[in-house]
Amino acid sequence: MNVRRLIPTAAVAGAVALGLTTLSACSSSDAAEGGSDGKLNVVASFYPMQFLAEEIGGSHVSVTTLTKPGTEPHDLELSPRQTGGLSDADYILFLKGVQPAVDDAVEQAGVKNTVDAAKLTTLENHGSEVGHDHGHEEEGEEHGHEGERGHEGEHGHEGEEEAGLDPHIWLDPVKYAEVAEGVGKSLEKADPDHAADYRKNTDALVTELNTLNTAYETGLKNTSTKTFITTHSAFGYLAERYGLTQEGIAGIDPEAEPSPARIDEIHTVAEESKATTVFFETLASDKTAKTLAKDLGLKTGVLDPLEGITDKSAGADYIEVMKSNLTALQKALGAK
Repeated sequence: MNVRRLIPTAAVAGAVALGLTTLSACSSSDAAEGGSDGKLNVVASFYPMQFLAEEIGGSHVSVTTLTKPGTEPHDLELSPRQTGGLSDADYILFLKGVQPAVDDAVEQAGVKNTVDAAKLTTLENHGSEVGHDHGHEEEGEEHGHEGERGHEGEHGHEGEEEAGLDPHIWLDPVKYAEVAEGVGKSLEKADPDHAADYRKNTDALVTELNTLNTAYETGLKNTSTKTFITTHSAFGYLAERYGLTQEGIAGIDPEAEPSPARIDEIHTVAEESKATTVFFETLASDKTAKTLAKDLGLKTGVLDPLEGITDKSAGADYIEVMKSNLTALQKALGAK
């Protein structure tokens, strides 16, 4: 993995170079049609899962993603062909709670090697923040020891609902590394003949994520303010990890219109915290951010939640975009 994999920014599908090996990674709407040349046929739900599968699987996997580049994953609807094709997969990697349509289709597919990334780390509730309660603040106290389970309540312990748990674990390099470890182990079990390579690739990726974590810790240690404002409240784990405060304008839906009361709160927060920037993302409209920034006399900037790679993404892959996010935060927070 000394050579970084580049994802063509305008491409919908294509082969990518990964480390010292070559891997076929098709980002198409035709899920579960890989598996050629004896490779493990892997279906990933959206980009953060695709990245893990490709990086860890290397030359032994053929990865297909259900979410086309540039598509907002939360609103994904699957075609009958995609849904039916899932049952042909050798291995499915998804993150329960992000895409309801995928959650349902994966359950129906009944594939033996199905991995829910939400169970590979501990999910938390960031619902105390108005912008990210997922509409279930009253249940935010119940995640406790059950946090490693999925985001949706129907699979919680003894039927207890766990709605309100934040699924955006990939934006915390430490949690993402935990998920990577779990994915590596699951691939070793699914394809034991190549277990040594999966372990090697997992170790290399975890090392990169640890380095990224150190860069964030160092880069955000001394700042003029600790508060950032964003249209998409996806950065709760990142904020918690590095001692920051995320103020979401309208919640998990990046294109939702904020309430007048929330706008008033953001005004107050911006003044008291000396926030300088209102962040928007690449897969949604910047209208709300620009309007609010103009009213407050603040700047706008891009903070990419990495739910997909597009031609507007600030980097070539997960690591590069996260580095761009760090630079954006340092500038907005007045890093010293």
